[in-house]
Amino acid sequence: ADVLRGNTSLKELFLDGNHIGPEGAAHLADVLRVNTSLEELHLQRNNIGPEGAAHLADALRVNTSLEMLSLGENNIGPEGAAHLADALRVNTSLTRLNLYFNNVSRAQR
Repeated sequence: ADVLRGNTSLKELFLDGNHIGPEGAAHLADVLRVNTSLEELHLQRNNIGPEGAAHLADALRVNTSLEMLSLGENNIGPEGAAHLADALRVNTSLTRLNLYFNNVSRAQR
């Protein structure tokens, strides 16, 4: 993930099925906070869970380049979906978010 920190040419990154988990999502979130070129990030089937979704949501609050985030089949559940929804209130760049097969239902607050 550190290689992406200063990268200014990569526009799309496909990391589907790499078992990155919540820890890998945290590393990617750190990069998303400073990267200004990445527009699409595909993270399907990585089991990031609600913790990983929270890390990514925190990054989305400040990221200004990401337009598409695909998080299908990551077991984020309603808690992870709530974190993402909160981040979308302030994010101005994301236009597409895939959350298929995440057991997302109405979050309890």
